[in-house]
Amino acid sequence: MEKVNFPRKFKVYLPLVLLFFLVLAIMPRNPKFSYDYKKGSPWMYETLISQFDFPILKTELQMQQERDRAGSAVIPYYRLDAGVASEVGKRISGMELGVHSYMRRNVADVVGQIYSKGVLSPRTELPEDQERYGTENLIFIQKDRRAVKVSSAEVYTLELANSLLRKTVEECCAGCNVDSLISATSMNTLIVPDLIYDQQITDLVHEEMVDNISGTQGVARAGQVIVSNGEIVTAEIEQLLDSYREEYDSSVGYDGNTAWQWLGNIIIAFSLVLILFLSIYYCNYRIFAQYNKYLYLLMIFALSVIASSIVARTDPDLFYLVPFTLIALYLLAFFKKRLVFIVYVISLLPMLLFAANGMELFIMYLTAGAVCMLVFSYFNRGWLQFVTALIVFAVMVLVWSAFRLIDGPDGLKTYHTVIDMALGSLLSVACYPLIFLFEKMFRLVSNSKLVELSDTSNKLLRLLADQAPGTFQHSLQVMNIADAAARSIDANVPLIRAGALYHDIGKIANPQCFTENENPGVNYHASLSPKESAQEIIRHVADGLALAEKYNLPDVIKDFIRTHHGTTCTGYFYAKYLNAGGDPDDVADFYYDGVKPTEKEQVILMLCDAVEAASRSLKDYSPENVSALVDRIIDGKADAGQLADADISLKELNIVREVIKSYLQQMYHSRVVYPRRRARK
Repeated sequence: MEKVNFPRKFKVYLPLVLLFFLVLAIMPRNPKFSYDYKKGSPWMYETLISQFDFPILKTELQMQQERDRAGSAVIPYYRLDAGVASEVGKRISGMELGVHSYMRRNVADVVGQIYSKGVLSPRTELPEDQERYGTENLIFIQKDRRAVKVSSAEVYTLELANSLLRKTVEECCAGCNVDSLISATSMNTLIVPDLIYDQQITDLVHEEMVDNISGTQGVARAGQVIVSNGEIVTAEIEQLLDSYREEYDSSVGYDGNTAWQWLGNIIIAFSLVLILFLSIYYCNYRIFAQYNKYLYLLMIFALSVIASSIVARTDPDLFYLVPFTLIALYLLAFFKKRLVFIVYVISLLPMLLFAANGMELFIMYLTAGAVCMLVFSYFNRGWLQFVTALIVFAVMVLVWSAFRLIDGPDGLKTYHTVIDMALGSLLSVACYPLIFLFEKMFRLVSNSKLVELSDTSNKLLRLLADQAPGTFQHSLQVMNIADAAARSIDANVPLIRAGALYHDIGKIANPQCFTENENPGVNYHASLSPKESAQEIIRHVADGLALAEKYNLPDVIKDFIRTHHGTTCTGYFYAKYLNAGGDPDDVADFYYDGVKPTEKEQVILMLCDAVEAASRSLKDYSPENVSALVDRIIDGKADAGQLADADISLKELNIVREVIKSYLQQMYHSRVVYPRRRARK
């Protein structure tokens, strides 16, 4: 195997330097509250005394209770119609009272008294809603563009106002028929409401009251003891500590030597970048040579750092809304799971620096991302992506609930966080198509693109099937064998399937040159010398690369075309040349001018291609013969040095060997001989 060394090209380290300065630039400048505490546990530090005045923040449970109370009681809103009292006064002046005209002044006085307070218009709310109104007997009255809150007992209802008017008439006209008098003078319709109920403004005022609930309840003064050493952290002390930490993190500036602060930030930023670099080095050092993939990894990490910083500076609650699990999906589209998981974990580390509850967020997104990587391989097409989002959401809620239960089940009532997580999970589906933009920007090939290339109805594969049908069938068989082998060692299955279908497309240029495409009775090589035949065979690699360029196939597919024969020789014509007395020192024309495989997928394709082609020459497909054939070809490739540069272990190679044997034995197993039916006499 190739010896691993650190990359020596400056272009590998330049992006790391830029990434380091980016991380350093957005590192938090204010000191963080460095105490760790939990309700029900003793305070393990020195006695904590407040250095400044700070507001005591209400807990989420308290805020929710106040919202519930505010939402359950609605204060009605009325507009005063000042013209009503004037109109009623005019009606009193023109009222025909006859012999009872002496009571006009008394009626005017009592009506004036009534309208000095106001008369409520009747409301039309549904009966079940009426209990919500006037819970504390309060109403809003708008007078002269000002809304005044008063008790409903200070104003009159229409019924109460009419009752007072009737009582006045009874006192003035003792002994007379009051009902007849009131009816004759239309006094029963005299009182008209001047406080008009406004349903729309009532609803608006109610919404503002619910939304504008104060988030604080009092102030703790400087010098106050918050918690003493060894004291149990109760709910009240935890509330004080949370409030103090919030004020400390947001308001306290660094009052020490800034050089020490910068030194600390430099070390932390350097550590993050170093961890990322070494993770890539340990998992797959070959990525340093694939510069576009390398830059993409750094870009994803940079996006995670920037997102964490922006959310922490704007609204920390948005940590539950931003779909950080997308990092795993964006990586999974182009890299193997082993590297993806490591880089994903490192990309979540900035949360620990920027978020106050960083450990909770880190564990939640780490668990959700790991599960997302697992289920996305099953639910990654069309509407099934919503299934992935639902599973990720369930995992996030489960972990979040676990942290809430530590502090008591009351914390589970903060449902708005659950809503944020639900929206974040949906955003992971909505933002996933950005992967196609990244694919273009960095010239990468996603698994979705590989699946698209493997569609045998596309133009180039249809051309192969039409002009070289034998080669097309050979490619299909190689693809199936390679698929089984790739799955056995967790190789990239979509990649190897696409590579298998296109590895021999160069045979389109001269299909009759290859035995699988020869017409019966035609021998293309009959008139050619062994050297000429070998050159015709070898040319299909160059022809394949030319076709790949013409049809804009990705570089990873071109690599399969270059490496599927490596630097081996055309064994049949090479032996024929030597048997005919050819010069053993003049055999360069029999060797492919290709590239040895480096990735395990390329190795699998080389072996499956050679085995499938050779298996067609077997006369007896017994397990022993198939096993001997596979061993001979794989050992021959290894002895020829074709696997010297490959990133595949001996253990993986042996697993592939056994899978190929098993597949060939099933493919060529003997059939049941059906007995012939005897003819009836």
